[in-house]
Amino acid sequence: MELVQRNPDIRAYLAVSEAIDHDHPLVRALADQIAADHPDAYSYAEAAYLFVRDTIPHSQDSGDPRVTWRASDVLELGTGICHAKSAAYAALLRARGIPAALCYQRLTDDDGADPMVHGLVALRLPGAERWARQDVRGNVPPGVDARFSTGEERLAWAVRPEFNEVDYPVLYDEPHPVVLRSLQDAPDRPHLWRTLPTEL
Repeated sequence: MELVQRNPDIRAYLAVSEAIDHDHPLVRALADQIAADHPDAYSYAEAAYLFVRDTIPHSQDSGDPRVTWRASDVLELGTGICHAKSAAYAALLRARGIPAALCYQRLTDDDGADPMVHGLVALRLPGAERWARQDVRGNVPPGVDARFSTGEERLAWAVRPEFNEVDYPVLYDEPHPVVLRSLQDAPDRPHLWRTLPTEL
């Protein structure tokens, strides 16, 4: 699948936004802390990936009813669903000058029911000719094995066309507006599960 920038200007994928607020002191401080031990772009991107994937639990896995959507809130409160964790990872990447995009999959249960839109991040390291998608949701339930990779993709789930699952090719410089609105309007996670889009 060929990934397509929604905004042709690469600088859009470095910009500060309401959700990807990498100008926030908390985001900057964490980025500096990670970069101190991982000064080159590849090792920084991998270390930031591991931090978001493994240190910030997915709120469904932890049973946390709180809904976060702004990167700094995800880092401060230590919780978020895939879309929120993706915003946090994108912010950490952009804080170090690494272009980061938000992108999506449509996934379902094993019987094809209960479709949902799953959030991913794509990054473009210096000198790279293409974007590389990453999944920071967290490796739960058992058997999920998403890993940082700029070569062969190591996402949590590969789409199954027979269940109408979809890899959306568009790379967004900000969260998809329908996804972002659902997050912003949700008073808690149970409500969010009822209002998140099932397709884009």
